[in-house]
Amino acid sequence: MTIEATRPSAASERTTQRPDLPPARPIDRIAVAVLLVGTAVFYLWNITVNGSGNVFYAGAAWAGSRNWEALLFGSVDPSNFITVDKPPVSQWVMGLSGQIFGYSSASMLIPEALMGVATVALMYAAGTRVAGRGAGLIAGAALALTPVAAMMFRFNNPDAAMVLLMTAAAYCAIRATATASGRWLALAGVAVGFAFLAKMLEGLMVLPALGLIYLVAAPTGIGRRVTHLVIATVTMLISAGWYVLLTLWWPASSRPYLAGSTDNNFMNLVLGYNGLARIEGKQQGGGAARSVISSPQAQDFIDRIRHSGGGVGGRGGGGMFADGPGITRLFSGEFGIEISWLLPAALVALVVALVLRGRAPRTDLMRAGVLIFGLWMVIDGLVLSYMKSNPHPYYSLAIAPPIAGVIGLEVVECWRQRDRIVAIVGLAAVVAAAGVWGFVLMQRQSSWLPAVAWATLVVTVLASVGVLVVGLVGRSRSRTGSVSGRGSRRRFVLGGVAVAAVIGALLAPAAYATEVVATPHTGGGPSVSPASEDRPSAGGGFGGFFGGTSDKSPALKELLGSTTSRWAAAISRSSAAAQIEIDTDKPVMAIGGFTNDPVPTLAEFQQYIRNGDVTYYLASAGGSRGGSGSAGRRSATSIVPGLDPSMSEQATKLFSQYNSTSVTGKIQAWVEAHYTPRTVGSYQVYDLRHPTS
Repeated sequence: MTIEATRPSAASERTTQRPDLPPARPIDRIAVAVLLVGTAVFYLWNITVNGSGNVFYAGAAWAGSRNWEALLFGSVDPSNFITVDKPPVSQWVMGLSGQIFGYSSASMLIPEALMGVATVALMYAAGTRVAGRGAGLIAGAALALTPVAAMMFRFNNPDAAMVLLMTAAAYCAIRATATASGRWLALAGVAVGFAFLAKMLEGLMVLPALGLIYLVAAPTGIGRRVTHLVIATVTMLISAGWYVLLTLWWPASSRPYLAGSTDNNFMNLVLGYNGLARIEGKQQGGGAARSVISSPQAQDFIDRIRHSGGGVGGRGGGGMFADGPGITRLFSGEFGIEISWLLPAALVALVVALVLRGRAPRTDLMRAGVLIFGLWMVIDGLVLSYMKSNPHPYYSLAIAPPIAGVIGLEVVECWRQRDRIVAIVGLAAVVAAAGVWGFVLMQRQSSWLPAVAWATLVVTVLASVGVLVVGLVGRSRSRTGSVSGRGSRRRFVLGGVAVAAVIGALLAPAAYATEVVATPHTGGGPSVSPASEDRPSAGGGFGGFFGGTSDKSPALKELLGSTTSRWAAAISRSSAAAQIEIDTDKPVMAIGGFTNDPVPTLAEFQQYIRNGDVTYYLASAGGSRGGSGSAGRRSATSIVPGLDPSMSEQATKLFSQYNSTSVTGKIQAWVEAHYTPRTVGSYQVYDLRHPTS
């Protein structure tokens, strides 16, 4: 890969669309092969170290590998009691892989890594379409080495599928904008629709940028632009709406309950749990149990944990919770080390690129491409910054592609217009912003790889100065018309500066990304923070309250393996049910879903027992019998490892209130009152076929 050594006139640079690329040279093919093969090796390396990843979604992948209806709806169990709390696109990929190859950690996680490679390929293609192969390679490499990308493209949350589809939509929109193609814009609508089916509202965050820029920049009349947008909107609604209608038309009695909803209705998820309520912090549903979690006392407790850093699902960075809403959220805490490495540089790059293209015509493709990525980055970034309900830091994967895209386009544009002071200074500023901020982030854990941190700073300073010196000298020679006879020396200097700039910008995030690949990640709040001896165990935090623990007891597997009922057992929470399913290869009913889904009612559960649909009830062996349920009686310090003892009493009281008002607590109290337990592994097992006399 080389950035063109010849410099077109300023007028032609500002007025022409990107022409069709010339045929790829051998060096171009080698460069893109290195990018994509290197990304594949990096993401696939020892990927099964993550085991089941987030066992909540692993259960759905296992269920989908065994039952087509479970695959269609994203059920946690193959007997189709309840779904995961997201639409099923990601589960379709993992479940189909399991149907073809058999369920395993590899069959579940390898498709996630391949989606990461495909996303990098799309970033290369998008950058290349706008500004040439140099821009594509820079954008692809920047995305591949972003720590949150290295983590989530090796994990089984829905974010990988969603971001792949969002990036596909941006690529299609760029192609549509270049030629006023209604077909490519319709394909962008299809991609956005399926991104919605991966993670609902978050998948739509790219939509405003795509629609606005096409309306402004497509090289055709306003009437045709509007018509194309209407058609693309229809294709988006069809690609998302068919599944919504399927859930509405399919009899609720013969499909699994839609987890996260209050009334088993998909639109309730769209508007509530996975919609605007997430942003506004007004989560719906769950009756009295939800009101406990939403109470000021509970929110105060969560805030205290968030700021104390006490064992809430992460490694050093606090993977389960983010800092409070505000413009600095993406630069601080776990958010900062997952996504912000190149964010300051991207913000600078956005401004510089727009200044450089300030006099370009309406249809300028370079400016359109910068704005597609820039608006996606800004809009989605602001939503993440001010989101009030459950803003997990790994959600920031959604803005990794636009950050990389803006930087790739700006670097190439600065090189092409290197006869302008603003281009020289702008490029130096981008290099400095990336490297200096990388040093700052590395210093937050200064005992980890200090040599990398200082090397980043030193190389960045040298590269930034080098960009300024080489740029100003070259500009001076160009303006005076002088020609140097030392072309080879000049190319050597330019190459050295370019290498230093790349190292300064990417060394620090690459170190974090490498640590991510080398470290197991499990649970609901994975973290990119470097491993440390004092970190809580992976998957800690509230996982113990909402999920339980793994028990690979041979006795439990043998006990459940002998059952022939629709569900071998029932247990509170989907994560606990999913783990037992994977350990025993038997379907398990997840009472209460992920947190507080109102199913089944006590009457419904009793009917399941009378029908012989469920054989055993499992409860943690940590609690004694009683009406409130063992989870509510456990000490909060045992549920949240590392919790400050001063918070324990408040937390335990809240957990007890929550449990006593939820279906999980009511059902467990009834079971404890009518059946006699025996201990098997770490569980109290109640045989529902034999009530106590």
